[in-house]
Amino acid sequence: MTEIEEIEQQKEYIKKVKELNKNRDLKYSILTMGCQLNENDSEKICGMLEQMGYKLTDKIEEANLAVFNTCCVRENAEERLFGKIGELKNLKEKNNLIIAIGGCMMQEKHIIEKLKKSFHYIDIIFGTHTLHKLPEDIFTVLEEQRKVKDILDIDGNVYEDLPIKRNSKTTGSVTIMYGCNNFCTYCIVPYVRGRERSRKPQDIINEIKDLAKQGYKEIMLLGQNVNSYLRSEMEEIKQGKLIDENGDYKEINSFAKLLRAVNEIEGIERIRFQSPHPKDFTLDVIEAIRDCDKICKLIHLPLQSGSTEMLKKMNRKYTKEQYLDLVDKMKSMIPGVKFSTDIIVGFAGETESDFEDTLDVVRKVNYEQVFMFIYSIRVGTPGEKMPNQVPEDIKHKRFDRLKELVEGQIAKTSQEYVGTIQKVLVEGPSKNNDKMLTGRTETNRVVVFEGDSNLINQIINVKITEDHLWYFKGEIIKNNDISNVIEV
Repeated sequence: MTEIEEIEQQKEYIKKVKELNKNRDLKYSILTMGCQLNENDSEKICGMLEQMGYKLTDKIEEANLAVFNTCCVRENAEERLFGKIGELKNLKEKNNLIIAIGGCMMQEKHIIEKLKKSFHYIDIIFGTHTLHKLPEDIFTVLEEQRKVKDILDIDGNVYEDLPIKRNSKTTGSVTIMYGCNNFCTYCIVPYVRGRERSRKPQDIINEIKDLAKQGYKEIMLLGQNVNSYLRSEMEEIKQGKLIDENGDYKEINSFAKLLRAVNEIEGIERIRFQSPHPKDFTLDVIEAIRDCDKICKLIHLPLQSGSTEMLKKMNRKYTKEQYLDLVDKMKSMIPGVKFSTDIIVGFAGETESDFEDTLDVVRKVNYEQVFMFIYSIRVGTPGEKMPNQVPEDIKHKRFDRLKELVEGQIAKTSQEYVGTIQKVLVEGPSKNNDKMLTGRTETNRVVVFEGDSNLINQIINVKITEDHLWYFKGEIIKNNDISNVIEV
């Protein structure tokens, strides 16, 4: 069965479930763990469920169907999941609740064994490669009254045209590829998401054009390693095997060319992407960022460690010096570029000298944002079996030192924004004060300010008046006057 035929079959199951749910006020809840790729998967899950007649509720006790979309990057996700499932046992009996668990964690055998042993009341288990079959799985539970385990251990296919209900009205997340070929030794993702598989360029462009028609101003391109987009398909592209009647792969055959094509789409005003890999940041991608006015000049450039020795153990395929050279090249080629990053503290064998190398890179790059993580062993990765695991107390002390350095840098950098005028994409009411609006600068800094709700989903000029470290206060520039814009 082709991918198109498979999706058409699932659409029939959506109709069947909707008929079974006819004239019933059914609700679903969903808990999403993990990265933005998981968030995007959950948007597709919600899209399918709502077409089947379910309505979203944030009160689990009201739900007729509970979905967990899991992540397995860190150990505490497992503990959180098991705790949440345990809480549902009484609701299962009381409300005849259907429980469905999917996502990356379901690709791990030891997790499946734990679920079988301790949580026999789960109805549906689905993996990362079978998300699109959720309508069929739900139909089986409703119609045949039997449990479903729907997991593939092989790499999945790329399925298009799934229903989707987006969480954000301002930023549209668009997955451009699935899986990962890098096999960093601390990471479980290649084992649960499979090898790299890129979407067709035209399918991506069509999705973004549709988002533009819906009024979205910002696009976030997603993938485990976005700047290796189409790399796995390159040989077939060179041979002309993938070029079809629509001209797919003829004009767009690299990540750089995809960025340039998205930049031309009318209505889209901001383009972001994550996560890229430093080893794949080729010159043509840097040039595209420089040349395309819509691409945000905040680049997420995961470091993980500043130590060349640790980077080798992590299988990152670059050195400390190569990373810093890449940063310098971007700074010289892209005016005003800023960086965010990911850092792991306490990977196996990390010495005090290794950690000092990480601090050294942080000082030199002066990141706009740093996402810091204490290393946790993932079952099934090479890191699990490495000697010289760092004691937990040392990990936490190092984490605190890194946090102190980063917060000091951000405090200093944030002061530079005060008095400047920033272009802010208005996202909606502030979570802490619904009388205020909140939005983000091009550098992804949060700004809170007074304004009318009709400004939501618009990019406006806001003067930064106060710095509160993790957010700014600002005031709207009247008549959108930006004659005195000051660049940061």
